[in-house]
Amino acid sequence: MIAGWLALAFIAFATLAPIQDRPMVANLHLEHFAAFAAMGLAFAVGSPRRPIVIAATMVASAVVLESLQLLTADRHGRIVDAFVKATGGVCGVGIGQVIASWLSRIEIRLALPAKSRY
Repeated sequence: MIAGWLALAFIAFATLAPIQDRPMVANLHLEHFAAFAAMGLAFAVGSPRRPIVIAATMVASAVVLESLQLLTADRHGRIVDAFVKATGGVCGVGIGQVIASWLSRIEIRLALPAKSRY
């Protein structure tokens, strides 16, 4: 869960910082999608029983951060960017749910006594 909050803080910085301070690694939409997917994944693994709340938080974060860019002098908020970010976040939550499901199955298998062949 802490990793999710740290990811959100970094994304907020990268989204709202002056454009020259923004880290650039790849294509903008790929960066947006990947950053939100990583954040959604971190939140989903940290709190696997709340996927709807986490997905809604990803969508709200995308919309709020894009809206806040309208208040900065050198940034611009765009609907397509909010959509890409929200999609990445929801995909990350989905992947986190799959991972959490696998982990719980592994735990169940490890907890069950081995069957005897005799």
